[in-house]
Amino acid sequence: MAVSFHVRSNSYPSRLHPQAVHVDEQLTRLRSSEETSTSSSSSICQRLDNLQDLHESLDKLIRLPFTQHALPQEQNKKAVEQLLDGSLRILDLCNISKDALSQMKEGLMEIQSMLRRKRGDISGEVKKYLASRKSIKKSLQKVLKSLKVKQDQECNEESLAVFGEAEAITVALFDSLFCFMSGSKSCSKWSLVSKLMNQKRVTCEAHTNEFTRVDSEFQSEKTLKMEDVQILESCIQDLEEGLESLSKSLIKYRVSILNTLGH
Repeated sequence: MAVSFHVRSNSYPSRLHPQAVHVDEQLTRLRSSEETSTSSSSSICQRLDNLQDLHESLDKLIRLPFTQHALPQEQNKKAVEQLLDGSLRILDLCNISKDALSQMKEGLMEIQSMLRRKRGDISGEVKKYLASRKSIKKSLQKVLKSLKVKQDQECNEESLAVFGEAEAITVALFDSLFCFMSGSKSCSKWSLVSKLMNQKRVTCEAHTNEFTRVDSEFQSEKTLKMEDVQILESCIQDLEEGLESLSKSLIKYRVSILNTLGH
């Protein structure tokens, strides 16, 4: 649900401004992709790339003269605080994601090393990885619950919709990402809408989740497939790169807001 930012200024950019129009178009594409995308690593990576582009565009919007004039005004203090809080919250989500992925990748690399050498306590390392996965899933579930609480907080003030929409769509991406990483079937209303529109794909998606596929192989204690472990590691690498790029765009966007307040 969008977070509202009430700004009282006739000098704030009109949606007719080319940069504002561009941001609107990006938001429209992102909303469309959220409704039609599947819960797959490639889909999530593409959405991460699109969100990076969106925040770069928002950064340009913040740098426009009329925005620079409007945001520092005293009557807009609450709006700017919400804007900064939202960007910090999303950066926290990026860090939580990157830490969890890094932890999993480290365990997978050790298992791959043992498989290549064909020696070492592979069974013990697999149990260690599964224990780590269990802890990560528990942590992600807690974050998912906190996201749902935030999503239910609506403000009906006149708002700067582009910023609220951007935050809502970005949070929805992390909801999908955490569900995907944990193998959870319980996602927010955004992911639920996507699933309802793509019911025929749900069963197939369960088999294409790289995380749950490797979990199942490890838990069944069957012959470990090096290929599946490598595919999961590659998936983690792609997600890490997408998150890192988004983080950099968010930091740049946040710094622009802070610089505006310093003028």
